Amino acid sequence: MWRSSMTWEDAKKRAQLVAKIRQFFQHHEVIEVDTPILSAGTVTDAHLDAFQTEYHFPSGKEPLFLQTSPEYAMKRLLASGYQSIYQICKSFRDEAFGRHHNPEFTMLEWYRVGLDHHQLMQEIDELLKCVLDSKPAELISYQNVFINNTGIDPLSCDQGELITYLRSNDKADDWLIHANCIDTLLQFIFCEFVETNIGNERPCFVFDFPISQASLSKASDSDPRVAHRFECYYKGLELANGFNELTDPDIQLKRFESDNIKRKLLGLPERPIDQRFVDGLKAGLPECSGVAVGIDRLVMLALSKANIESVLTFTIENA
Repeated sequence: MWRSSMTWEDAKKRAQLVAKIRQFFQHHEVIEVDTPILSAGTVTDAHLDAFQTEYHFPSGKEPLFLQTSPEYAMKRLLASGYQSIYQICKSFRDEAFGRHHNPEFTMLEWYRVGLDHHQLMQEIDELLKCVLDSKPAELISYQNVFINNTGIDPLSCDQGELITYLRSNDKADDWLIHANCIDTLLQFIFCEFVETNIGNERPCFVFDFPISQASLSKASDSDPRVAHRFECYYKGLELANGFNELTDPDIQLKRFESDNIKRKLLGLPERPIDQRFVDGLKAGLPECSGVAVGIDRLVMLALSKANIESVLTFTIENA
């Protein structure tokens, strides 16, 4: 258990890939920044859990959270007057260790001032060609890819229709039914019956997710049921999650409060809203788009590895 799970040869290849990523951003004049891993605020998303600790301030003991991504802090930088920025850092999510996920992982996150989400998808595609030598990406809306693979319209269906579909495919586990949450059902069906069929030959960008699944992105002007969120899938892996960023502090605060209501209904603890982030939005977040990309998964694809432990020096099991 004391030995590294990644070989020296693969460690050198990983370092070369990260260097290539930094060269990509230098060429595009996107500036590298650094933000705290520990913060008083955290995500309210019902489908994300953060690790929590405490710190003894002079005024007393207060909770701190390991960040699930550097998003809130980086947006505070943008509100402070920073222009296009990126970061490569450790992030943490309290989820089960498996072939594709380690609770401590490396995130690449960047924000492009003045670009919309379609322009950002083009830039991500350019990065993937650079580091993975991939073919040009496919783009498809969430609604269309869901209908193509399940026959269900995710923007107009109800829980009964989704449960019927799960039962007909022998996937109607009790926890799904008792969750009583349409987004939980949609996300499970998407993972089981959509993700497995896309991005096998070339990266696939799925855009315009249901607005209930995109608390940090702008709503669509043409269809209020969806928001300008996208994800990228390639060879069985979810690689990227991005937004045309929401800049309205009042809408953002309402979405955070709605998240906590969902958490309560699901029997999950409510999370403190990051007020410093909300204050940054009030000061003025410039029009921008942002994306988070899993570095470890990129390395898995670049090195043709089937398990994330092959691209990490030490996993949670032998850290």
